[in-house]
Amino acid sequence: MINRLASLPAELVPRRGLRLAPLALGLIALALGGCRHDVTAPQVAGWAMVDPSQRHPIIVSQQPQTMQLRIPAGARGLSPRQRADVLEFADRSRARDAGNSRLVIQAPGGGANEIAAMHAVGEIRQILGDMGFPEASISVEAYHADRRDAPVRVSYLRYVAEAPVCGYWTTNLASQRDNGNYPNFGCANQHNLAVSVANPADLIGPRTESDRPSERRDVVWDKYKAGEWTGAKKSNDDREKITIQK
Repeated sequence: MINRLASLPAELVPRRGLRLAPLALGLIALALGGCRHDVTAPQVAGWAMVDPSQRHPIIVSQQPQTMQLRIPAGARGLSPRQRADVLEFADRSRARDAGNSRLVIQAPGGGANEIAAMHAVGEIRQILGDMGFPEASISVEAYHADRRDAPVRVSYLRYVAEAPVCGYWTTNLASQRDNGNYPNFGCANQHNLAVSVANPADLIGPRTESDRPSERRDVVWDKYKAGEWTGAKKSNDDREKITIQK
């Protein structure tokens, strides 16, 4: 059979694909219409406007905490009072810093008490080592002293939390029809958290883990290997007595 359409001019041949064009355009317009936003409505930044920690951040910084020890010339080390001060200062640094900063010992050089200061520095390092401070967390430096009784300085960087300033009441809540968050929203909670946190370093990240107590674990493990009872032994007086009345 001879195809009669083949003999016709190209512009006279009907195109069936063009019949679907109006339907496709209508579907596209309908899809775009469903995604249309109201351009007159205010655009809100979503979670950034809701999260108080983003609107009222707590600034955590490090500030030096320094202790000075007067070492007279001819001294052979620290006095009992100075040893107690070093112990207290080291405990305070461990509680506030959580092991994130070095303890820096600065010894005077060139003065009359240079030799006595070096004896004191060695004793300070011995005290810190006995308290469990690793050698890598202790740094010894020297500074030029122009005094006879120049002090030995022990310092570390202490974390400090700066609370946000509250009181921004620039928005009239009575006329706020969109029910959005006002500027002072969440500021009081952030302020109270900053002034009440025991260790501001906790706001930056978790603390480092300490060594586990293994005394009881070793005892239980030795009994387990020997096939013995691993629970704590109790006398008859410690156990609860139950009397059954007939």
